[in-house]
Amino acid sequence: MNDRDGTLPTERAGLGMEELSAPAKLTLSLQVTGVRSDGYHLLRSEMVSIDLADTLWIGDGSGLTVSTASAEAGTGPGPEGTTGPGPVPVGPDNLVTRALAAVGRTARVDLVKRIPVGAGLGGGSADAAAVLRWAGCWDPAVAVDLGADVPFCLSGGRASVSGIGEEVTPLPYQERRFTLLLLPFGVDTGAVYRAWDRMAAGCQLPAAGSGSNDLEAPALHVEPRLARWRTVLEQATGRRPRLAGSGSTWFVEGGPDETGLGGGQTLRLGEATARLVPVRTTRPAPRG
Repeated sequence: MNDRDGTLPTERAGLGMEELSAPAKLTLSLQVTGVRSDGYHLLRSEMVSIDLADTLWIGDGSGLTVSTASAEAGTGPGPEGTTGPGPVPVGPDNLVTRALAAVGRTARVDLVKRIPVGAGLGGGSADAAAVLRWAGCWDPAVAVDLGADVPFCLSGGRASVSGIGEEVTPLPYQERRFTLLLLPFGVDTGAVYRAWDRMAAGCQLPAAGSGSNDLEAPALHVEPRLARWRTVLEQATGRRPRLAGSGSTWFVEGGPDETGLGGGQTLRLGEATARLVPVRTTRPAPRG
């Protein structure tokens, strides 16, 4: 697929465009520890970066274009054809555009999406973090102003994350494998936190320590279809799936062979299909 000026993806490097990788984040545990007076939720979580990644081509000029990996097969790391349940906005609210503005830079950016939208994998945050790294900006205050997941995505690897996301404490790298179930719909993060607020006020949340993700119960309330897909993955693997952040992705630890999925690439629920994607953890981003 050609982009806006007829340039093929393989020709971008020849035009002096730099290739950036934007790894997704996977939240292994998440506890909501409080709510600030300004409404922001305080969290304590463990996150890892994984090799499901968007690719950003960045160079001279201005403007943002977005395409999907299925349309540009072979560009950069990460499973091909992994696209989200909806389009990516390219206006001033896009996190790539906001990140460029935050560092006072202009650039042409061609974004190749593999991380699904609304999947709880921090796709927009990963893209913003890639821009900050390119600009040499490692300031957590700049990162968190763009979004709660951006400070972790800026460094990547494995870390304990607290506060509203700005407190990132690196942890020793662990090589681990997971299998993601990417659903054909996304979940609105804001709606999940509002549901958490209502459930907390009504004492309807599960007891502390009853699960690895405090957002799972409110996410299931916001999007009941999540429960049915959890059952599908649990029956296929014999393992209890975990929700990635506020959803919609379910995941289990282990690769396809370990989980009994073999070479399966999808699971079905009625007429709907969800994509299985094996991933590995990645190391922290180098500071150049």
